[in-house]
Amino acid sequence: MAHSHGDFVPALGADWLTPLYDLFARLVGERRFKRHLIEVAKIAPGHAVLDLGCGTGTLALLVKAACPQARVVGLDIDPRILAIARRKVERAAAAIEIEQGSATEPPFAPASFDRVLSTLMLHHLSTDQKRQAMRAMHRLLRPDGEFHVADWGRPHNLLMQVASLGFRLADGGGTTAANLRGELPTLLRDAGFTDVAESERWMTPFGTLAFVRASVAR
Repeated sequence: MAHSHGDFVPALGADWLTPLYDLFARLVGERRFKRHLIEVAKIAPGHAVLDLGCGTGTLALLVKAACPQARVVGLDIDPRILAIARRKVERAAAAIEIEQGSATEPPFAPASFDRVLSTLMLHHLSTDQKRQAMRAMHRLLRPDGEFHVADWGRPHNLLMQVASLGFRLADGGGTTAANLRGELPTLLRDAGFTDVAESERWMTPFGTLAFVRASVAR
């Protein structure tokens, strides 16, 4: 996912791998960390929640299951992965809106959401695109709104340094560099967020998964 419809990185780096995304996600322990992110986000009835870079819709479906009275919207730029998401949402008969659009120029009015959640998407963006996306999320959130991220972070031990080598090699350092240097909190502060904190680091087969939260001032 990136800033224009003709220029984005598919979820697994290549279109032909997209149908395998849910399998990859299971290897990372997707449901466990996504449920944890939802718990930390403290979504309440009546909240409007955006799943930024919603991929195949797993997080959006988990949010709706956890808080049926919340309005849930999934946004992604990749039409192929959104087709999978729409099928899953239809099968679940869930009231979830799935929209195509970019993280840097989301198709929503300012102050439309109480929570924005994002999992394993920001590392696909260049550092400049990360900045644009974070400023866009700051605009989309209402006062007291929160942005909750689970994404690759700075390896927090030797084992995680080794585990993250695959990403470093595949990416060439371009888009994942800021993640692996642990710069997401700094970028969020630069975008105007307050109370920014990297709250947890989890070990995964692919490196350190960092949980980061940030707020919009009242």
